[in-house]
Amino acid sequence: MAPQPNQALPGGHQLLNYRIDKQLSAGGFSLVYLAHDENNQPVAIKEYLPSALALRQEGVVVQATSAENLNIFRYGMRCFFDEGLALAKIVHPNVVRVTNFFRANETVYMVMQYERGRTLQDYILHRKNEIKENFIRRIFAELLGGLREVHAHKILHLDIKPSNIYIRVDGSPLLLDFGAARQTLTLEKTSLNPMYTPGFAAPEQYGHDRDKLGPWTDIYGVGASMFACLAGFAPQAANMRMAEDKQESAKKLWGGHYSDHLLELIDGCLKLDPLERPQSVFVVQKALLEKDKMPATQKKHSLLHRIRNKFKKAGD
Repeated sequence: MAPQPNQALPGGHQLLNYRIDKQLSAGGFSLVYLAHDENNQPVAIKEYLPSALALRQEGVVVQATSAENLNIFRYGMRCFFDEGLALAKIVHPNVVRVTNFFRANETVYMVMQYERGRTLQDYILHRKNEIKENFIRRIFAELLGGLREVHAHKILHLDIKPSNIYIRVDGSPLLLDFGAARQTLTLEKTSLNPMYTPGFAAPEQYGHDRDKLGPWTDIYGVGASMFACLAGFAPQAANMRMAEDKQESAKKLWGGHYSDHLLELIDGCLKLDPLERPQSVFVVQKALLEKDKMPATQKKHSLLHRIRNKFKKAGD
């Protein structure tokens, strides 16, 4: 039987010192709200609410759907809370800023800085077949700076995809909605449906051995997201590729339209064997920033960026 949809907290509900305005998004693992704090500053609040385990039908309190699910729900709640604790230590302009996390309504909440803009997924849908190489190189090179910081804190994202990459109004990228807690819950409790996104999840995410996961797992998601920028859709799902790989290479699909260097990098990130992918985010970021491989407009933007930084440091 399919799980029932969860009822969101109503607009105007007071959650500690935060006033809920409206629901922003819903998934099988959590709900996200727009809220305002006591200083009337907007924040995003993520509520741990896996629909396969718990239900809120009326009122505000969350209840597990069975005695068996209660233990799994509580285990997942600890994972979610630990993820919030780890993310709160990361301060980087390209990683969503976690400012608070707390328990209420028999579940847990993660408070994040609210940003204005739109997802890379929205950008792709509105600019299908028109995304330039210099845009891809800039967005992902900046984003990978944030991902390097995440990996330095011994955290994996495990759900990198265009809908989890946010483009602020100033054009800078932001990494959203970490999936480590979701993945951990699935790995520990095999009776649950997998909590990953087909097409963007690496082959090793379909197993139940967390030792196989590493930076290379997130690198697959990065490669799949860059592929989606070119195609407008995700690559073939990795579990299907392992059975019968019908995924055509980016170089074959877009040779002549984008540089061979970029297309080969995408294909390298999408290797089924984790050992054949780049093993660190730094390697991918360095490749994206190689000046002799950039389109002319990208080189010009890179020079302007260095000049701005030089003047900025001089003024500090």
